[in-house]
Amino acid sequence: MATGPDLHGRHGAIMACGEITHALYEVGLQTNRTVVDVISPECVDVLKSIHHVLHERKQYRGFGGALMRPAICSLIGKLSLSKMPFKNDPIISAWQWLIDDTIHNLHLFSSGVKGGIIVAVVSALSALCEEYYQDQMGQADPQMQDALVSQYIGGLKSLQTLTRSGSALALSCLPTFMIRGKFKQIFDGLRQMCSVSQMEGNFTEARRDAVRAITLVCVKAGVCAHGRPDSTLCSNNIADVYGVLLSCLNDYTTDSRGDVGAWVREAAMTALMELTMLVARDAPEILSPDLVKPMMCCLAQQMAEKIDRYRAHAGNAFLRLLHSTKPAVPHIPHREELLIILPVETLTSLNWNAPSQAFKYIAQLLGLPEYRYHTLLGLSVSVGGITESTGHFSSQALFDFLRGIQSDEAALEQFGETLLRIFRDNLRNSRVSVPLLRTLSQMLANSCFEIFATQEDHHFGLDLLNLCKEYRKSKDVVKLRACIDVFCGLIQFQGEVRKKVWSQLLLLLCHSFPVIRKATSSEVYEMLLTYDDAVSPEVLDDVMTLLSDTDWESDLATVRAHRNQLCDWLGIPRPRLVAKGTS
Repeated sequence: MATGPDLHGRHGAIMACGEITHALYEVGLQTNRTVVDVISPECVDVLKSIHHVLHERKQYRGFGGALMRPAICSLIGKLSLSKMPFKNDPIISAWQWLIDDTIHNLHLFSSGVKGGIIVAVVSALSALCEEYYQDQMGQADPQMQDALVSQYIGGLKSLQTLTRSGSALALSCLPTFMIRGKFKQIFDGLRQMCSVSQMEGNFTEARRDAVRAITLVCVKAGVCAHGRPDSTLCSNNIADVYGVLLSCLNDYTTDSRGDVGAWVREAAMTALMELTMLVARDAPEILSPDLVKPMMCCLAQQMAEKIDRYRAHAGNAFLRLLHSTKPAVPHIPHREELLIILPVETLTSLNWNAPSQAFKYIAQLLGLPEYRYHTLLGLSVSVGGITESTGHFSSQALFDFLRGIQSDEAALEQFGETLLRIFRDNLRNSRVSVPLLRTLSQMLANSCFEIFATQEDHHFGLDLLNLCKEYRKSKDVVKLRACIDVFCGLIQFQGEVRKKVWSQLLLLLCHSFPVIRKATSSEVYEMLLTYDDAVSPEVLDDVMTLLSDTDWESDLATVRAHRNQLCDWLGIPRPRLVAKGTS
């Protein structure tokens, strides 16, 4: 049946051959007999011939191939685990060809079966290496070691995402003796594949699998503080490993499926947690503050962000590292304060998936200097995001924290400086800048910076205004509308800030986009209902009437005349058209 004409019968028979052979091997172990003592030489020859028969009949191709390849891989794995005496037999090369050919052609199979094929291939390769590619001293066959490592590292550069993924997973399943002496070469190949570039943004699944592979390779190589960097994780290469994983936490690649970079971030969070626990157990002296601090800060950022699943993943990793005692993770910043904010009970009681529970804990990290930047960065994306429940509970937690420091000007200054630094660092990053503008708008509307607004020309208002002015020439309507809201909130600041805000708003009333002109007029009208002291009482009614009665979507010449009238009433110099220089 294993070579018969019926596809499904053939598939079941091949799977059964592997399972029965392995079961007989385990029976033989009980009486100190090998598998060939239990089954006849004829059966051994038949088992060995199944692959050749299928290959000659071209039954690895097409729809049937999607069943035959994983079935034969299962057979390879079971026969290898059964210690079949095939060492140096040509069948080993034939089996290896099938494994490599399957990895190379994964993209030809339907999406529904690819996952199962990859699992079968990786399992077969691992068993094959363990049984047939090491000598009696437990050392790797150098020829096969070089060939396999070089081949799979080459596969990491394939134009096919699945070939990259398969090659990464193949490297990750190699036994320890195959990694020894090749750790640096393998890590360098995986590190190169983890790097995000605009042209390779579509290889997200491959980057995720590369991160997973780095974790497994490091675990198999083991940790030794003074070990060789080509064979183990040690003091000479741990910074490089952590550097790659931390950079993967900044993978925010998006495509038609949404935030696919989250797959990479999730894998990186798992990797950092598992490797940190491993190193803390075996060689804690190589875990420096320069490694632990950015890891904990990046996890804090991830657990403040908007997607429930990944917030929960980050939160659970953060708590596990914080509360681990055997081994204890050294150099965690503000450990004592964190243990008060997140006591050991939260390991089981806190549901990170529920915004109503999570954000009230997360916001408390804003009071810890080492975590403030990353926590506020993550919170800003959540508060200014479009998910209603996340936005509601994250903003509630943020404003509760801000209300608690309203009487502490120094604390509010530090918070404001951090907020401005995040803005500067992400001026060209719309993923952060747009929700950050929305968050700022909400903060200003809730008078969170009232203590600054009452001071003449406070630097916070001026700095924020200058940063928002960077978007004046933007063509992004969403970003421009968010800027309008911030400008209207800044009108509460006194002195030069207010004059400059009026100048920006009046410029936007003559923006080339009619929708922006209309949005500006509406927002300014609502602003004057709230801050009626922003305009002299003598002209307030005239200004509001002009704003409401004018068709701001009409031609620019008409709109400009109305805008100039507003300039005269407000005492703001009329904007002048600047002629473009000619070369």
